[in-house]
Parts: sequence; structure tokens; C-alpha cells
Amino acid sequence: MDRKEIQKGRNRQYEERHVLAVGRLRGIVSEETVSAQYVPYFQDTALFLLEVENVRRKIASGEWERYSLEEMHSLNEILYSDIAGARYERSYANPAFAVEMLGPDMGRLLCLLYAEMRSGIPYAFEGRMDYLTILYELFLEIYNCFERAEKDVTEKFRQQEHIQPEGSRESAQDEQKGGVPQVKEIRDIIYWYASDYCDVFLADRILEQIDPDSSFAVDIIEHADLENDRYLYRFGEYITENELGTARHLRALPEETIRKMADVYTEGYRIGFINTGKDLSKKSVVNIRYTLGFEKVIRIAIDNFRKMGLKPVIYRAASGLVTKREHHKIGYFGAVVNWQYEYDHRQDQALFMDKRYIERRLEVMRTVYEQHRELAAQFAGPAVMETFGEKPFSPKAVPEAPSYTEAQRELALQYDSRSGQLTNEYIKGEERSFTIVAYPIPEIGEKYPEIFDEVIKINTLDAKLYEKVQQTMIDALDQGEYVHVAGKGENRTDIRVRLHELEEPEKETKFENCVADVNIPVGEVFTSPVLEGTSGVLHVSRVYLEGLEYNDLELTFQDGMITDYRCGNFRDEEQGRRYIYDNVLKNHETLPLGEFAIGTNTTAYVAAKKYGIENKMPILIAEKTGPHFAVGDTCYSWSEDIRVYNPCGKEIVAKDNSISLKRKEDVSKAYFNCHTDITVPYEE
Repeated sequence: MDRKEIQKGRNRQYEERHVLAVGRLRGIVSEETVSAQYVPYFQDTALFLLEVENVRRKIASGEWERYSLEEMHSLNEILYSDIAGARYERSYANPAFAVEMLGPDMGRLLCLLYAEMRSGIPYAFEGRMDYLTILYELFLEIYNCFERAEKDVTEKFRQQEHIQPEGSRESAQDEQKGGVPQVKEIRDIIYWYASDYCDVFLADRILEQIDPDSSFAVDIIEHADLENDRYLYRFGEYITENELGTARHLRALPEETIRKMADVYTEGYRIGFINTGKDLSKKSVVNIRYTLGFEKVIRIAIDNFRKMGLKPVIYRAASGLVTKREHHKIGYFGAVVNWQYEYDHRQDQALFMDKRYIERRLEVMRTVYEQHRELAAQFAGPAVMETFGEKPFSPKAVPEAPSYTEAQRELALQYDSRSGQLTNEYIKGEERSFTIVAYPIPEIGEKYPEIFDEVIKINTLDAKLYEKVQQTMIDALDQGEYVHVAGKGENRTDIRVRLHELEEPEKETKFENCVADVNIPVGEVFTSPVLEGTSGVLHVSRVYLEGLEYNDLELTFQDGMITDYRCGNFRDEEQGRRYIYDNVLKNHETLPLGEFAIGTNTTAYVAAKKYGIENKMPILIAEKTGPHFAVGDTCYSWSEDIRVYNPCGKEIVAKDNSISLKRKEDVSKAYFNCHTDITVPYEE
């Protein structure tokens, strides 16, 4: 059955419950039946949910399509205004404010609840009445707990007032406090919501990642009028001048330029399979990930992929408690309203996560993959179009925000490892590939059109020319035992990277000659270092990794493993260490040096200097402008046994290290499920 028909059937099943829930929400807006301290919270949240419900009704009735552009923009602002800019400081979505107003334990839980209610915005646009009903019922269940607690206290006070002597009534009245349920009761409700609905939210999430019938975004991209800004608001994402400006800029470009952008993107994907010795003809599904505004390019890319025999899967970046991966945006998305909000809620599951919950998630994963084994096997991998140019974000430390305990960190690592193995069982690493390319957004500055043109030039450089230059470098590097990288001036980098030995130098090579295929633009040679003997310090004055800014970042290595680390983002050095531990080490006590590379793209370097955008360049391009290092898994993780060759015909043999080789005995000890690139700029 078609996914749209399945959704209609689900909505019919939930319709009666939905009507009852909405009716109850309307009552909460005007009643004061919970402790006075919590009345504003519940009323504000109910009002927000009714606004979401209003959008759902307008979409379902077709009224939305009759809205003017101005009306769409206004509604978009209303839906996201509570966490935008200075308003976030007084929002219940802010853990610090929620704790201040609602208490330390209850404040954190109700802050999580409010954030979870905000995940209902896209459900309204996608017509998911079932999902919205589940959210509404969660909110109402917790509200009912507060109502009962208040009623119990009120009743108890009345009884005491009735039996106490006249003189003691005043003191009893002074002692009366509003009724509040036990923190454990609220935590348990949230726990069972997350656990019970794993087989809805998580199961659907896995399926929409591999099933081309889940076509909400594809339908908009292929059928909407892309010459009119109105289509952008139909996605239900936050829309700013970045998305609008991107769409308008693309409209102004010649059709041949748009096609060139799409062709570079899709050809990079296709060639990536060829260069890594993988058979694309065995696959039928490609996942497209991008930022809104690039639909004119994506529409042509979809057509290109279809000609390769690949149907598109384009899923939204998750925002719900059960499906999101910390603050990372994986999928398509619009503007990020507030990165601090995303960062504050990245570990919300810390408020309830335990081993039983982790096992439940893994059980659902295996069930879904097993039920859709053939579909999963058809998945070819992601084609990613990133953007850059936004103001670098360095988060504030918010002690009220949930964070994992050490036991929970260990559970999270176990989950990442086991879920990675599970995914690889059904979507084999040695059979999938990817491509990734990046373009600027208007926020990069007033010379945005010029910078955009320059990036198109960078992304379409002559790969053959670079191939020859890079092969000359590789020929020299193949003769070395190690590479010594030393910073200049104030840069403290001083590290020796040990290289693999070649048994047959005339047939083998240590470095991959990376041209523009999986990793666009062209411009690097890379290897998997030998860990033993790789030691020293890696230092960069400023770097931007996965949406987060790091100042004065320093990592120390001994035999290829991180032994110490620090950064200058916070006055408290321990907070800086925690920041790195969470976001670079990904909760691991240490990580190996999984990659060493030398960037050769001087065109990109010159462009960055010319426009003063060095600190805004994405790592995808920045890594091509200097020596760079990656901590975590090698570039060949899950596919080390596939034989790959450089264009010159030599086989690349430096694919493993002493960690990845553990896969032969115990795969759980071979991978860290992360790979973070850090570039030392030419001038450092």
C-alpha cells in the first residue's frame, strides 16, 4: 500500500482520540486547576499546541494553499518565535529559565516536555495526525498528574481546616503549598512514552531513511512552482533570508549553471562507486540531504539519479526526542532558529535513559530492518549538499541543561557501536558510498553572489590536472617513513605521523589520490597512519567542526591515540575539556588518529583569503587548504577489505590501523563510529 494511504489510515484510527485531546487542550488555556507556579507553563504550552493544531487543519482543508506569501511568513514566525533571539531567555524551552521558574528537577523534565511538543510543527505540515495525537496525550497525561496533585492537597487542606481548632487554622493555611506530583512520576511517564513509542517514531524513522515511497519532500521539490517563494514555507521548516536568498539567487543563474551544479553533485556520487570498486547497479535508492533553498539544483539532481536507476529518499532532520541525534542535523532542514537551544537539548535523554531503554531501541531497529531486509539492501548511501557562511557558533555552558552521567555515556557508546553494527548488517559498508559538496548562503556577506560563483568554480576544478600534481606528491611521500608537521609562529603543532610500509612499491601506494568524487572539491591526498610511532601535538587557533566553533584547540597524541586535550572556549578549562569530550571525542576516553592528509586546493585557499571567509569555510573545503588530521575511524571503515587503486594503477594499502584490525576478532572494538577532520591552515 502507498505510504500516503497508510498515513490516511493511521489518521482515521487516531481521529477520535485526536478530537478529545484537542478539546481538552482548549480547556487548559483558561483554567487554573494546577499549582499556581505551573499554571503559566501549562497554559503557554497548550496555546502553542493549539497553534500547531490550527496549522494542521489549514493544511488538511486546503486553506493553507490560499494564503498569501506574507501570511505564510507571518505564521512561520509565530511557530518559531518562542526560541528565537532574546525570547529564548524567557522561554520554557530554555533549561535555565525552566529551572528558575519550575524548580531544578521538575524544571528540567518540563523543559524537555516543551521541547518535545515543539517537534509537532513538522507533523502538522506532513499531516501526521497520529503523531500529533501522541504528543497531545503525553502533555495531557502530565497535566493530569499536576491536576490530581493539586486536588489532593486542596482536599487535604479542607479536611484539616474542618477538624482543627479555630486558632490553628491560620498556621495550617500558611503551611499549605500547591500540589506537585513526584518527580519520579513525571520521569516515568516520559520514559514510557519514549520506550512505548519507539515502535512508532523510531520504526518510522528507519523506514523513511530507506523507503522512496516516503515522498513528502520529493513531492514538493518535483511539483511545486520553484519560481515563487511560497513553496519554501510548505516544508514546515523555519525560513529566513538565507533560504529565501538562496532560492532567489538560483533563479537568477543560467539554467546551464544550475545543471552544472547538479551534475557535479550526482557525477561525484556515481564516480565514487567506480573509484572504490563498488557496484552501483545493485542499488536502487539514494538519500539526498540538503538545506532548503537549493530546490532548483535538487530537482535536476533527482532526475539525474533516476537516470542512474536510483529513486530519491529525502527525509527531514529529526527533532523529536526518540529520533534526533543530539544537536546534529541529518536530513533536510531550513534555518536553525537557535543553535543554543539545539545544544541545550542535545542530551535530553539523560533525564531517563537506562540500559532497558537502549535495548528497546536496538530491538526496534532489528525488527524494522529484518522486516524490510530487501529494501535496506537497496540503499546506496547519502548524497549531501552542505551550506556554509553562517556566524560561527560557540555554545554557552548551561549547567541546568541535561547531561549524561558516566554510566549513561557508556550506554550511549554501546548503543552507537551496536546500532552501527546492526545497520552494517543490513546496509553493508562495503557496498555503499556517498558524496558531499558545499555552497555558501547569503549570510556569508554582501559579496555573496561573487563568493557563490567562486565556490562553483572551486567545486568544478579540473580533476585531471590535480590528479597529476597530487600523484607527484604521493610518489615522494611513498618514499617516507613518517611525515613531520610543525606549526609556525604561534601555532604549537608538532607531530610525527608514521606511514605504512610498502611491500611492493612498484605496485602499492600509501596515499589515496583524492579527486572530486565522494569528497568535492578536488584537492587532497590522504592515508591511514600507523598508530604506533605517531605522536605529538596538533594545535589550531580557530576551527569550526560540525557546526561548533573551537578556539585554541589542542590535542596531544601518543602512539596515535589522544592522551590530552584542551581549548580556549571557556574560562574554566574543565568546561573546555568537557566540550571536547562531548563533541570531538564523542564521549570516548580516547580516539585514534584515523586519517592524515595534505590539502592541495590553493584556489580555495586564495578565495577564502580574498573574501575574508577563512573562519566560515566548511571543513569539506577547508581540509583541502592545508594539512589535516581526522580523529576517529579511518576513511575506509567498514570497507577495508575492498581493494582500491589510484588512477596510476597502484593499489592503496594503507587502509587499516591496529584498532580497525580488531574487526577480525571483535568488531565492537574496531570502530568508534565517528570521524572528525581538523585542518591546520596554510598560514599556521
